[in-house]
Amino acid sequence: MLDFNIEKIEKILNINFDEKEHIITALTHSSFANQFKDVKYNERLEFLGDSVLQLCMTQYLYNNYKNKSEGELTKIRALIVCENSLYEVGKKLNLGSMIRMSKGEELTGGRERISIQADCVEAVIAAIYLDKGIEVVNEFIINNFKNIIEKAINEEIVLDFKTKLQEIMQRNGEVNIIYELVKYEGPPHRRKFYTRVLIDSIIMGEGAGFSKKEAEQNAAKHALSKMEEVV
Repeated sequence: MLDFNIEKIEKILNINFDEKEHIITALTHSSFANQFKDVKYNERLEFLGDSVLQLCMTQYLYNNYKNKSEGELTKIRALIVCENSLYEVGKKLNLGSMIRMSKGEELTGGRERISIQADCVEAVIAAIYLDKGIEVVNEFIINNFKNIIEKAINEEIVLDFKTKLQEIMQRNGEVNIIYELVKYEGPPHRRKFYTRVLIDSIIMGEGAGFSKKEAEQNAAKHALSKMEEVV
């Protein structure tokens, strides 16, 4: 459901935009713009926002973690600015409900799609930068990525749960890891998949997603979380 109210959006972001067009464009998906003439969408802002985020995060890590090497800082930054981390920020801000998109995109799960929300976060960062400058956008980034930065520093962020699970399980020798599709439901344009991961024929985790790949990653994530609970 679309919840596009400029005042509400500004309150959530804690930013009062001088040029409202900046945030309107940032929250406009290409599928919406394709339906109307001369409507700007957020892809160019994503491009700019990615660079702004990289710069601000690089400076923050450089200034605050002087004991880390260049290689360590590069790895930490990659964890912070990855798609999943951007999605977490978008989810926290509830951007999915605010994005202007076509009805077709919405019906295929666009509001919940990781890539769309992650791209939108980059676009919002660019909009703030263009409207308010580097100091304000830097503050916005650090405030909203604070928990993610901490997790990255403590190596609590995993980019690929399937690979992580395989690495852990095979430390003491070969094991048989299988991902099984349990079922899927919903119409073709919004199909949800349910998967489980078995290790040596024992069910270790279950997951769901709007693609088989996403469901398998969530099953591996579930298995890893259960292992942490045991430890």
